[in-house]
Amino acid sequence: MSPLQELIADVPQRGRVRWIGVRPESRGEMVELDAVEARREAGLTGDHARPGPRNARQVTLIQWEHFAVVSSLMGRAEDNPVLPQDLRRNIVISGINLFSLKNRRFRIGQAIFETTGWCQPCARLEQRLGHGIFQAVRGHGGITARVIQSGIVRLDDVLCIEPIESSVQDFNAANTAAS
Repeated sequence: MSPLQELIADVPQRGRVRWIGVRPESRGEMVELDAVEARREAGLTGDHARPGPRNARQVTLIQWEHFAVVSSLMGRAEDNPVLPQDLRRNIVISGINLFSLKNRRFRIGQAIFETTGWCQPCARLEQRLGHGIFQAVRGHGGITARVIQSGIVRLDDVLCIEPIESSVQDFNAANTAAS
C-alpha cells in the first residue's frame, strides 16, 4: 500500500448512533425509534425502501455534526435547528467522518453495512423546509448503504469499520464471480 492508501485505510475514529428513523411510506412522516432491525438485502424493518440486492439505498446515514452546518447555512436560529427527521435519513452518526467509509464495510450494533454512495439531497426538501435547503445540504447529505449482515441497531451503538482487507477481498471476489 502507498502512504496515501495507508492514510485512507486507517480510520481511528469510531462513530455512535444518535438517532434512528424509518419512513413507513414514501413521502410519509419519519418515525423515530430506539432500535431497528437491519435486514440483509432488505434495509430497515418498517422503512419503505425497496428491498433487494440491487437497491443501493437500503439505508441512509448522515453525520450528526452536519446538522449545525446545514442549520447555519439556512440561517436558522439555535432554537430552531434542522432536525434529523427533517432531512429524512435513517441513521444519524456522530464522531466519525462518514466519507471515510467510502468503499468500506462497517458494523453498527449487530449489523454489517456496505457503503454504496453519497446521499444527495432530494428536490422535495425545498418544498418541506424552504428555499435554499437543497444547496445547504449538498455535500452534507451523508451516505447510502446496503445491509450485508442482518442485526439489531440501537441508539448509542458504536459504528466501527471492518478491516479493509476483508472488505476489499470480498468486493474483489464478488466482482470476479460476477464476470
